[in-house]
Amino acid sequence: MQSRTPQGAEPGPTRADIDSRLSAALASVVAGARRRAVRDGDRQVDTAHLLHSLLETDPDVRAAFDDGDQVVRLLGYLVQRSIGYGLQWQGTVEDSGAVPLVRQGGSASVKETGWSPSAAAAMEAAVGRAALRGEPRALGIDLLVALLADPDCRAVEVLGRAGADAQVILRRVEGDPYAETYVDPYAGPYPDPYADPYAGTSAD
Repeated sequence: MQSRTPQGAEPGPTRADIDSRLSAALASVVAGARRRAVRDGDRQVDTAHLLHSLLETDPDVRAAFDDGDQVVRLLGYLVQRSIGYGLQWQGTVEDSGAVPLVRQGGSASVKETGWSPSAAAAMEAAVGRAALRGEPRALGIDLLVALLADPDCRAVEVLGRAGADAQVILRRVEGDPYAETYVDPYAGPYPDPYADPYAGTSAD
């Protein structure tokens, strides 16, 4: 019998598969994001829901930002989702191109029921990042990195609105020593080759 699954749209990990590979803390974050999506009247959990829940509950994620004021600004944008900028997202599917949409009956649906394509991709990437460390379960910081790495997702859009640079935060989390500043090795001041090496000293 011929498969009903469209070519190139083979199912990836199910939501249950992903959920089983989350730490208890990250599972709580995801549950909070789902509740927020329902409360906001959204059809799917998207990356902004995930970011909101991470900032509210995970101290390691909050520590990745510049200071408490930046986190407060971010939360200020996120809590206004249902009455502010987020109104433009209502009734639309968040798809940054991270994973393909599956077309059924002429309308778009996603492999991971309940998650936007971008959120589903971020969850898979978080689990993959943990696996590379040899860890069986992903942490909140793994999900943050996955969100930051997708420049077209809603979470990164919110970061930009709050004046936070996603790439700077990503480099900081990944331990890049140049995340904050760049020092030109060729910049002065240079020592004066004609300076008296004994200047400013007195003989005994």
